[in-house]
Order: sequence, then C-alpha cells, then structure tokens
Amino acid sequence: MFTADDLTADLRRLGMGADADAGRRVRHVLVHASLRSVGPVCGGSRTVVRALRKALGPHGTLVAPTFTERKSLTSRAHIGMTVGLTDAQAVTYRERMDPFDAAATPSEGMGRLAEEVRQTPGALRSRHPTTSFAAVGPLAGRITSGHALDCLLGESSPLARLYEAGAHILLLGVGFEVCTAFHLAEYRVPGPVRRRYYCRVAGEGGPRWAAFSDVDLDDRDFGQLGEWVAERTRGGRPLVARGRFGAAPARLLPLAPAVDAAVTWMTARRAAVRVAAEAEESDSA
Repeated sequence: MFTADDLTADLRRLGMGADADAGRRVRHVLVHASLRSVGPVCGGSRTVVRALRKALGPHGTLVAPTFTERKSLTSRAHIGMTVGLTDAQAVTYRERMDPFDAAATPSEGMGRLAEEVRQTPGALRSRHPTTSFAAVGPLAGRITSGHALDCLLGESSPLARLYEAGAHILLLGVGFEVCTAFHLAEYRVPGPVRRRYYCRVAGEGGPRWAAFSDVDLDDRDFGQLGEWVAERTRGGRPLVARGRFGAAPARLLPLAPAVDAAVTWMTARRAAVRVAAEAEESDSA
C-alpha cells in the first residue's frame, strides 16, 4: 500500500515542490490519472489528492477535467447511449435528461481522481455543460470563471487561464491521448474547422437544448502528437520530466510550451493530412 508520504516523495522527485529549481517551478497542475495504474493507496483517491496538494504547497492550485459528454447531443458518449433506440425512444430519452448542475453532476469517464478533486472541500467548478474543470487552490476562481458556452476548450475556457498562469500538465499512469491541453492548440491553428454543438442546459422554464458553433475537436492524433512533444527540449533539457507515481509512470511538462509546440505540429501535420485526403477523394472521383 502506498501512503501519502510515498506519493508526495514521488512527486518531489518528479520536480514538484517548493524546492524545485526555478526552471521547473511547479505552481499549478492540470492532472490526468489512472488510479488503477498507481496501485493500492492507503486512503484511496483522497490520499492521492492530499499528496498532490502537499507537493504543490499552499500557493499551488490543483485542476482536473470533470467532463460530462452525455449532456451533448452530438457527443460520442450520447450517441453510444442511444444506439438502437427508435426515433420516438430517442426523443423521450433526450427530453428526460437532466441539465448540467455544476454543484452536483458527476463527471463521466474522467476517472476517480477527477471526481475526488471535484468533491474536495473548497473546490470550484467551471459551468460548461460538457467540458467543465474542477479546481482547488488560490487560483481556482480565476481558472474556473468565465467558461463560455460556445467555447468548449478554447480561449474562454480554463485551459486558456492555465496557459496564462504558467501551469503544468501531470500525467499519472495515462498517455498523451487524454491530454486535454492539446485541445487549446486546436483553437490556435490557422482556420480551424468548426461544427455545430447541442448541449443540455438549465433554463428559467426548465431544461432545454442550446445550439452553438465551435471548433471541431479531434483527439485521434494526440498520442502521436504527445510523443513528438516529448522529444522537444527547453533550455537544453527535455520538456517532459519522467518518473514514477506509486506503480505508475508519471510525466510532468509545462502547459504553455506544450500547447505552443502542438500548434506548430498541428498546423503542419493536419494540413498535410487534409491535403492528402482531398487528393485521394479527387482521384476517386
């Protein structure tokens, strides 16, 4: 069984803590974690949150994504839940859905640690019905406020506030495939593709569906992108610090340089893929 002290020591070896050198000073962290990969922890997810906050110190802020994709009519999660339903059944299912409640709606598919952060006393949560974030610490209010409905993960989302705050990304037992910060880069590439979204929201007359246009988010190449980012250096040192957290591999990297690098990669790589697809489509025609 890993204890809070064990896990805090792992985080300090990774580079978190007040005694870290100025080049890697970690004040605020966006965490993604698989607690199953971490192994048995005395006290479970609560102990993990305690270790993270202890390593960050009193001036640090801990942030986790607390998404609720099923509140979106156009999400993969909602589509999966309604496969096989008749048109009438699908309509009934949609109309009976509860709207998002920032104070009470559990996150979906984000892992036990994200839920623990959300339920930590003093934690705040952004109010987007599908892509909310929970935060606890001095910057929680600044990070979670102003999350616009028509900006899932862009400039009016907590990701942009984390970018401004010089936050870090912490991956515990998970890969770059789930690195939500890369979505911010999708908003910063030239001419991003956009689409329509439909979300379940609360209204004065009861729950309703709200429609808006936003960037067409695509995480299918995040694993490949992440491995490329992991090869980057800053100040002559690897951008990504590697270590262990309990039984899990751990990676720590600064969010802003990672997003900037992702913009460069996406601008070149996705454009090339799009051109190739259009050429293939033209040849087929």
